[in-house]
Amino acid sequence: MPFPFHPAGDDPVPAAVRGFARAHADLVTLHEDPIHLVARHRAPGRRVGLVSGGGSGHEPLHAGFLGRGMLDAVAPGPVFTSPHNKAVLHASRAAAGPEGVVHIVKNYTGDRINFGIAAERLRMEGVDVARVLVDDDLATDGLDTATGRRGTGATVVVEKILGAAADGGAGLTEVATLGAEVAAASRSLAVASRAQSSARTGEPAFALDGQLDYGVGIHGERARRSIDRPSTEDLVERMVGEIVDGLPAPAPSGDAGVVLVVNGMGGTALLELYVLAELASAALERRGLDRAGLLVGTFVPALDMAGFSLTLTRMRPAWTSLWSAPAQTAAFPRTETS
Repeated sequence: MPFPFHPAGDDPVPAAVRGFARAHADLVTLHEDPIHLVARHRAPGRRVGLVSGGGSGHEPLHAGFLGRGMLDAVAPGPVFTSPHNKAVLHASRAAAGPEGVVHIVKNYTGDRINFGIAAERLRMEGVDVARVLVDDDLATDGLDTATGRRGTGATVVVEKILGAAADGGAGLTEVATLGAEVAAASRSLAVASRAQSSARTGEPAFALDGQLDYGVGIHGERARRSIDRPSTEDLVERMVGEIVDGLPAPAPSGDAGVVLVVNGMGGTALLELYVLAELASAALERRGLDRAGLLVGTFVPALDMAGFSLTLTRMRPAWTSLWSAPAQTAAFPRTETS
């Protein structure tokens, strides 16, 4: 049984966060009471701080995207659990610019509640706060739930584009409006062939018996359906077709193609992800869609789940330079250029 390499006790997060901060001491500063991380470097023209966070087990989200060109502070929570509102509050205080702070929040009940409590306290302290809610998961589109679509892989796209806009001096309202537009232009879908491992038993959290969970969540939430496993080509064709159909129509300002994110769920080899990137790119070409960007890797996993997600963002002309702008973080595959 593949038990995780966790320290003694039930909570691996404090040691993992300390290890991350030690490995990337040139980029981040760790504060432990409550746990939050702050970027060491910030564009001098940034008027608005960007803060995100959420449950652990999705690394490198979010701490891996701290730094110039992306986030200013992050509040990590326990595994698959929202950070406490106190951690969000302290992270936001550290990140706030002269025009306040924007919270980038994935659409889960705990995250919405705790970021909301922190926002109320910040406003009482005189700090302006806006929220960008990421809700890209097609698997939960149209379900009769109070929350609606879950926030998943598009979070990385939102954080990247908003980071570049904030570096360029955009104000609170401009950044928040842009974030809402990018989130609305994004859709994702994930599949799994094996669930994440339980830390207590070492066994998969649920059994699939050779099938695929089609529409699995990043916290190991079961999909509404399991399907017999098709060929990889047919699977990617089906997923791309559903995501494209779920995208909004091009904006009046014009269509600049799509950004494609091929994301591993934690137990999928990079070899496989590049295969999936090639197949998904070909599927987009067959539909006459230009690719404005391609991001391949493990960015929003679900611990060690074997599977992948595809995210598409329908780009606007004004967003392309923001997507391609340099970033200096631990995990985004671009570095500061001279």
